[in-house]
Amino acid sequence: MVVRVATVAFVGIEARPVDVQVQISNGNVVFTVVGLGDKAVAESRERVRAALNAAGLALPAKRITVNLAPADLPKEGSHYDLPIALGIMAAIGAVPPDALQNFTVLGELALDGTITSVAGVLPAAIAANARGHGLICPRETGGEAAWASQDMEVLAPHSLIQLANHFKGTQVMSRPLPAMRAASGVQPDLRDIKGQESAKRALEIAAAGGHNLLMNGPPGAGKSMLAARLPSILPPLTPAELLEVSLIQSVAGQLAGGELTDRRPFRAPHHSASMAALVGGGTHARPGEISLAHHGVLFLDELPEFHPQVLDSLRQPLEAGEVAIARANHRTVYPARFQLVAAMNPCRCGHALDPGFSCSRQQNERCLAQYRARISGPLLDRIDLSIMVPAVSAADLMLPAPAEGSAEVALRVAAARLRQAERYAALGLPHVGCNAAAPGTVIEEVARPDPAGLTLLRNASERLNLSARGFHRILKLARTIADLDDAATVGRRHLAEALSYRDEKAKQLQAA
Repeated sequence: MVVRVATVAFVGIEARPVDVQVQISNGNVVFTVVGLGDKAVAESRERVRAALNAAGLALPAKRITVNLAPADLPKEGSHYDLPIALGIMAAIGAVPPDALQNFTVLGELALDGTITSVAGVLPAAIAANARGHGLICPRETGGEAAWASQDMEVLAPHSLIQLANHFKGTQVMSRPLPAMRAASGVQPDLRDIKGQESAKRALEIAAAGGHNLLMNGPPGAGKSMLAARLPSILPPLTPAELLEVSLIQSVAGQLAGGELTDRRPFRAPHHSASMAALVGGGTHARPGEISLAHHGVLFLDELPEFHPQVLDSLRQPLEAGEVAIARANHRTVYPARFQLVAAMNPCRCGHALDPGFSCSRQQNERCLAQYRARISGPLLDRIDLSIMVPAVSAADLMLPAPAEGSAEVALRVAAARLRQAERYAALGLPHVGCNAAAPGTVIEEVARPDPAGLTLLRNASERLNLSARGFHRILKLARTIADLDDAATVGRRHLAEALSYRDEKAKQLQAA
């Protein structure tokens, strides 16, 4: 007799069905797990053996064979412990065999028989609901699984004994409730920053359109403070975005206590991060920082200090909105539609632009050029706003706090995002939520300038040698500025401000 228990294998954020087949037969006393499992799957034999002993059950002195089908799909992780243990318990009569027929099961076993949390419960619950199954998962992740469907049966036991008693009818487990993370503490507010009004304006535009932003300025000018306050003016995640973000966090094991949150992700990796840490990869092709920042912000402080190859690996995800991690035996695709916000000093010492400063190593202009050369031109071409953040004087710091804070700016940003979402939904693009994510052919229609703006754009394109990407990004930025003004048409002043954020050449053009 073969007992079958349903579980899943994760390929990216997709949960593919796996059939755990358990057979107990006469022969040599051996416990074998087959089906292309990794080291964690192979070690499950000892965890299952100890957990069953702790529950008062001993493995029969027979040949136990466990097959994870399909056998050509790689199996990774410790969540196969619980389905293997339940398959053995059903085979020896400890639980009714038909009790597991309509459940998808995942969970890791401790040696004392308790069921510990695992990653990927949310995509597993969604896959189980699509198959018409209920879900059995660890108690800590029950609130995460409950989000999949209100009508799906979810069992979140603490131990094997509790689950066995539930199936026997001696103990009834209640369905867990969906868990939502409460807002913790007070968010940093733009009111904390004195001065830097032009930088705050650029931050508002970047938030309103999801644009990439580069801040350049001396140490202590407030670049990191500005970036840290960007989440306070971003709108909350929409339900569709919340689902995508939560799926990635679930696979990465980032949902603490199974609690979801509608706050947009804000990831700030150290500049020593490797390419695998930033883009994703490793032995099991895990999601990287750019995927964990999906529909949120990726903040790279001290941008030139990152390894040049690591920075250049961002070029394709910035355009495609996803990253494909290819390995010898499989290929994994993770979403990566993030907003890049970066900060840098003008040179290594950070003071080359200070009045009267003379670099002791070389000429100031050469020092500036060498430091900026650590960032490739194609990556800079993907930056929509490039601003200088000057040093703040003591006189600015002694001023009273500004009257306008994050709450007022967030209202304008939310209104602009709503206009963009309605515009692209009317065009049959509901997945496009901001101007930065709009295709180039669409942005040419929705951001068509008036005659005066068209003349300015034509002259700027010729004098600045704008690439096709740069041309479209100028239009997207101008469209966002017009949305903040609640203007139906992109005018000359909107394009003029967008060009002023492009680079130093554009600023010189506007001055001329």
